[in-house]
Amino acid sequence: MQLSRIAVAGASGLIGSALVRSLTADGHRVVRLVRHAPRSEDEVRWDPEAGRVDTAGLAGCDAVVNLAGAGVGDHRWTEEYKTRIRSGRVLGTKALAEAAASLDTPPRVFVNGSAIGFYGETGDRTVDEDAPPGQGFLPELCVEWEGAAAPAEAAGIRTAFVRTGLVVSRGGGAWAKLFPLFKAGLGGRMGDGRQYWSFVSLHDEVAAIRHLLDTDGLSGPFNVTAPQPLTNREITAAMGRVLRRPTLFTVPAPVLNTVLGEMAGDVLGSQRVVPKRLLESGFTFAFPGIEEAIRAGA
Repeated sequence: MQLSRIAVAGASGLIGSALVRSLTADGHRVVRLVRHAPRSEDEVRWDPEAGRVDTAGLAGCDAVVNLAGAGVGDHRWTEEYKTRIRSGRVLGTKALAEAAASLDTPPRVFVNGSAIGFYGETGDRTVDEDAPPGQGFLPELCVEWEGAAAPAEAAGIRTAFVRTGLVVSRGGGAWAKLFPLFKAGLGGRMGDGRQYWSFVSLHDEVAAIRHLLDTDGLSGPFNVTAPQPLTNREITAAMGRVLRRPTLFTVPAPVLNTVLGEMAGDVLGSQRVVPKRLLESGFTFAFPGIEEAIRAGA
């Protein structure tokens, strides 16, 4: 990509902040969407839940990346928090897509966050982007989330969806909770350990987003997960090997259900997701294996 002006929503999150660092290091000008009054010329105000965006601040942007939303794994899934998760993603995406579409010169590309939660429980069955959505809160959320970008697509803006897996990083997300436990020798499998986890290194997550930004013709959903999903038992063993700690502890499913409530399904559920379209587009993973992803994320 030639040097560009790129708007990023969710720039303070785990993936967003890493993306901003990568873009700015290569000389791109990044405009951050923020909820407070702008403090510098590289900030644009928006209120995702209220559906408001300072559209003028997006003028001249070649691309828009939307990674905003309350963390799915940050809190227990009360009805109130599920409403917050849904409204931030769905209403925010709709507002940003409408703002981009309304510009006299719209951006070339709109990259929107999503998640492999789209597929729901898959068990041992391998799924790619051709699979239909599953059932439950996360699949329904992802369908709404992606659908909210329709105004950008209707305006002729190339629109791609990043269906992200479990990001291996000590800086945030589910793995940020795992690293301290395993380093303390308290890590172990969750439930029976046979559930598949579709992981991706933070480096490859950012590289995939940039690949979607840079490559003309890429639109629609892309699974951003390492090529070979592994079971929780296999990942637990890898964590022990890399961190040189025992993995003797087991967290029984009833305990996870009690502690996490409905969110326990995301930990105990099995999602065997592969990045078919990403690989077909020519993307190469820097850290395809779990041990190298753990080393990169630690």
